[in-house]
Parts: sequence; C-alpha cells; structure tokens
Amino acid sequence: MLFESMTRRSFLSALFVGGGTLALSGCAGSPSPNGEKASSDAASGPTSGSTQSGQQADSSLITKPLDNGFDKGLHHATIEIANYGTIELELNATNTPITVSNFAQLASDGFYNGLTFHRIISGFMIQGGDPKGNGTGGSEKSIKGEFSANGVVNAIQHKRGTISMARSSDNNSASSQFFIMHQDNASLDGQYAAFGKVTSGIEVVDAICANTPVTDDNGTVEKANQPVITSLKMVD
Repeated sequence: MLFESMTRRSFLSALFVGGGTLALSGCAGSPSPNGEKASSDAASGPTSGSTQSGQQADSSLITKPLDNGFDKGLHHATIEIANYGTIELELNATNTPITVSNFAQLASDGFYNGLTFHRIISGFMIQGGDPKGNGTGGSEKSIKGEFSANGVVNAIQHKRGTISMARSSDNNSASSQFFIMHQDNASLDGQYAAFGKVTSGIEVVDAICANTPVTDDNGTVEKANQPVITSLKMVD
C-alpha cells in the first residue's frame, strides 16, 4: 500500500513511538513514523548497559554526544536480517552527533541483536529497534531530537534509503527505534532526526516491504512475521 492512499490519521500515527508507529506531522495522505516512549504508559525498554557520559546527571535524556568515538565524522554500520541479507549504512555524526553516538553505543553493546522490524509500510518505511516488538519500547535513555523543528540544523532529507529516528510527539523522545525510508517523503524533513543512509542493500528493504504481511493500515506486523535483526554492528 502506498502512503498516498493513507488517511491523515494513520499518517500521524505512523512514526511515533508508543503508539505503534513513527510520528509524522502535518502532511495529509502520508503515514508518520513514531518512535518509542510515545505514551505515558509505555514502559522503558531494557537498558543497553552502556556508560553514557554525555547525559545530564539524574536524567534519562541525553543532550550531548556520547564520548565513545562516534560523535563526529562519517561512520559505517551493517544490519544483518534473517532470510533477507545485509544492509550497509553510512552514518553522519558531524550532522547528528547525539543521534549517531547513541545509535553506535547501542549497536556496540549488542542491544539490537535479535530485535525486529515491527512496522512496515510499503512505499513509506520499515521501522524497528523496539525490544518489545510492538512500538512501545526503547532503550533506557532518550535523546535530544536533532532536527529543525527542535532547533537543530539537520540538512539530511528523508529520501529512499535514509535512516532516521522514530519518536513520539515529544521532540526529545527518540531512544532505540529507527526507520529506513522505502521511498522519498519530504514531509518528514525537519521533523525527525535523519542521521545516515543505506549505501548497499536497499534491495533488502524492498524485499521486506514486498514480502512481509501486515495487519492494518499502520503497517503492524504480527510477532511471528517480523523480520529479525540477527546482527547490527558498527564497522568503523
């Protein structure tokens, strides 16, 4: 199903965390990617176990890049998906240092290994990285949203193959859930923290969109049908 045929309501619920989708705002006819921790009753996901040196004391919100070597420059990661293949990513920490350093820390801790893509909308995006597998989970910490609607310059556009962070209606609610664009959607620009792109394996995204059954217009995937991330690791 193409996002052009979707209602405004389903578009807004698509990208948010906690609502089972990613949260996109403002554009009729498109879905939105919601991230984790969207609702007050959505419990935090398991901790990654990392030492997050950039966070504020006694706060679950990370407002500075983590001091882990992934806070500047370009970095690369791979996502291996069972029965589908490997997606290779280039991550731009110069553009989004908080987002990339947090994502890299979770990957280095093995947080994503064994998690799934729980929300898939062909023509829009695939969303994963939720330890609960239902859109309501995340890691122990949330991060400051690095996008223009939150006062942060971010020139990365939501083109086919872009990787970005899912969040709730709270600009600073992104945690571990991310999404990869299946097709371009400019309505997400400035609203979500895009932080890199697929450099190889976009055909894996195509195959996931083509072959994964969903249960509703929001792209909900039953647990048994969710594509599994066997490994998400940093290369450099």
